[in-house]
Amino acid sequence: QVRLVESGGGLVQAGGSLRLSCAASGRTSSSYAMGWFRQAPGKEREFVAAINWSGGSTYYGDSVKGRFTISRDKAKNTVYLQMNSLKPEDTAVYYCAADNSFLLVRSAPDYWGQGTQVTVSS
Repeated sequence: QVRLVESGGGLVQAGGSLRLSCAASGRTSSSYAMGWFRQAPGKEREFVAAINWSGGSTYYGDSVKGRFTISRDKAKNTVYLQMNSLKPEDTAVYYCAADNSFLLVRSAPDYWGQGTQVTVSS
């Protein structure tokens, strides 16, 4: 079992930055691929970014490429999502996810966090 706890959400103006954190706990959580998804009101959940277990490979959704960066600190068992040049359309609840497959973490991860709200004002 893997437990994920997100933090770092909040309100920011368009063009600003935020960094989300996701602390993972569990016996084998450090060997899992990790990802971020988001869901805006009335919309389907959308894949944002993923990172493999070593941190050597990353993958991004088209809408955030060049603006968001995913990273992980294996010593702290924490994954980060640095969000720059934020736009009002980035407003959503952001969820951390984990899976032992780098492929599945981008589509159907086994584990989810509770979510953190990000609101970007225009």
